[in-house]
Amino acid sequence: MCNLYSITTNQAAISALFRVVNRYVGNLAPMLGVFPDYTAPIVRNGAEGRELATARWGMPSSSKAMMDATKKRAEKLQAKGKTVDFKELLRMEPDGGTTNIRNVKSKHWTRWLGSENRCVVPFNSFSEFNKAEGGDIWFALDETRPLACFAGIWTNWTSVRKVKEGETTNDLYAFLTTEPNAEVHAIHPKAMPVILMTPEEVETWMTAPPDEA
Repeated sequence: MCNLYSITTNQAAISALFRVVNRYVGNLAPMLGVFPDYTAPIVRNGAEGRELATARWGMPSSSKAMMDATKKRAEKLQAKGKTVDFKELLRMEPDGGTTNIRNVKSKHWTRWLGSENRCVVPFNSFSEFNKAEGGDIWFALDETRPLACFAGIWTNWTSVRKVKEGETTNDLYAFLTTEPNAEVHAIHPKAMPVILMTPEEVETWMTAPPDEA
């Protein structure tokens, strides 16, 4: 499960590689470490073509996950003798988001598989954690860490990300995972991000019908 990556290439190079028409990122500084719930650049489909924007890492968690978390919170409050408004508690349940998406056939994810919600997530390297191997182990396409991208989805969503923030509306994103290749499998055998290797793969992901994409 990838919960750390870096993006150090400047926005001009990102725009050129992914044929961006509009930019909505301001001054995009290099990010040596992107962690869950950080704001980072994505490239998505816009009305006039591809646009470079920023979004928070972590798509909305499933309704089941939110329900389970709220039930646990309600039980703790009730154990302290407090009255619980479950509906309001559920609405205000903090959700840091889901960063990695594996089961795209789930009803929770299929609503966002149309081209209007697909994006690519630029990166230069990503990390998988393995305590026995020394912690965070970094991977890139080669030693120069060239610009590449993950296949992702995004949405605009109103929720409570952090208790101190309260309810906010944000653009959110996450990327797909798949079976690990040999290099990643040696460190993290469960999964790795879906990496798009060619312009044709990027085009298919961004524009093709969901089944083909």
